Amino acid sequence: MTTTKQVDKATPESDLKYFVLDTNVLLHNPVSLYMFKEHEVIIPFAVLEELDKFKKQSDDVGRNAREVIRQLDTLRSKGHLAEGVTWNEAGGKIRVEFATDDRPKWLKEDLPDNRIISVAWALHEQGVRSILITKDINVRLKADALGITTQDFEAQKVDIDHLYAGYATLAVPGELIDTLYEEKQLELAELAEHLMDEGPDGQRREIELHANQYVQLRNALDESHTGLARRLADTDHLIPIHGPRKPVSGIMARNVQQTMALDLLLDDEIKLVTLLGTAGTGKTLLAIAAGMAKTFTEERYDKLLVARPIMPMGRDIGYLPGTKDEKLEAWMQPIFDNLTYLLSTRGAAFPGAAQHADSKSAEQRIQQLIASGQLVLEPLTYIRGRSIPHQFIIIDEAQNLTPHEVKTIVSRVGEGTKIILTGDVAQIDNPYLDSSSNGLSFMVERLKGAALVGHVTLAKSERSELASLVVEKL
Repeated sequence: MTTTKQVDKATPESDLKYFVLDTNVLLHNPVSLYMFKEHEVIIPFAVLEELDKFKKQSDDVGRNAREVIRQLDTLRSKGHLAEGVTWNEAGGKIRVEFATDDRPKWLKEDLPDNRIISVAWALHEQGVRSILITKDINVRLKADALGITTQDFEAQKVDIDHLYAGYATLAVPGELIDTLYEEKQLELAELAEHLMDEGPDGQRREIELHANQYVQLRNALDESHTGLARRLADTDHLIPIHGPRKPVSGIMARNVQQTMALDLLLDDEIKLVTLLGTAGTGKTLLAIAAGMAKTFTEERYDKLLVARPIMPMGRDIGYLPGTKDEKLEAWMQPIFDNLTYLLSTRGAAFPGAAQHADSKSAEQRIQQLIASGQLVLEPLTYIRGRSIPHQFIIIDEAQNLTPHEVKTIVSRVGEGTKIILTGDVAQIDNPYLDSSSNGLSFMVERLKGAALVGHVTLAKSERSELASLVVEKL
């Protein structure tokens, strides 16, 4: 159960709010039941009926539905849900409510959404401070048209306009850049007077450098004189970053953000890396290239595990014809494309590749790696409930995961494992997520500054000249 801030006495009646929760909020995060502190949470009876339908599914939605049902059953043992069960010392209460038959004609049609809205409407008509919480935009529109206060579930949203980018650019005297490379480090105290920026309100504010954050240093008098550094974990100094001196699985960084990304990906002390970027910025390719180098060449990890959420047009993997491997191939095709590119056009991407470059195709090498168990490609469905030690894990398209799902996945990481989350928060297929509420954005913002975590937002498309043009213009 999620802990919340508790107070010594119950909320005065004048300050009490009634939060009506839609089904999608509970499926998005099962512990949302307990996120309204001292107020009263109303669960429409129609929500219970919808949870009953979802509970049989084997995916995350089904698991979340079952978790909510278990939580409600636990509350039922403490009192009558129809009357409301107090669950904390602050007076927070959870109650099941039926839809009223005396409702506007626009809600007469017997639909789950209408019955949920009618519960909020009845509370609104009673003059109490009721708020309908739903992630369904259409439900919010319908409720708003009836004068009902409605909101999205905001508890796990981040400010996407100010999302942590993982790096900062500073104008400094050239002597500081020289000191960085001559002494192989630079004390943060020497940068103190230069850590200032102008905010949107025109006010000067101090820039906070987090653990593992990069700093692009530019000579204030000579733009060609630059340096790149990273704050080493949670120490008080910066270290110079040069980037790999030789290709990583055959590829080299093409811009400064890619240099930062490879630095994080190849650092064994950093256990979690998040990479954001639009199409063509190289986030997935860089992650796979680093994983291949670390697993197949250096043998630092036992396996390279690549997984993606199954989220195309709302269809599950079971609707595809063929065996599990044939179904999986369709969903994992973007990963196969990257692997094929690395293995077909680059030399010695893994031990023995050079000797067999002419005798085996890229597809055959991929199958060889899969057969040996060094490369594992799986849908995320198969990762839940496991403990995964000594592996290099890549979770692609992580922007389609909820914060609760991301937390569940990362908590599977065992000893000696490194996990990479990649995604584009501008391309989300989950109908109940957006750029502010998805699990990847949430993870980036919540874990910034942790010594084991690093993040970079890749800004420049390097896929092709055409891809760059489309990203820029469209």
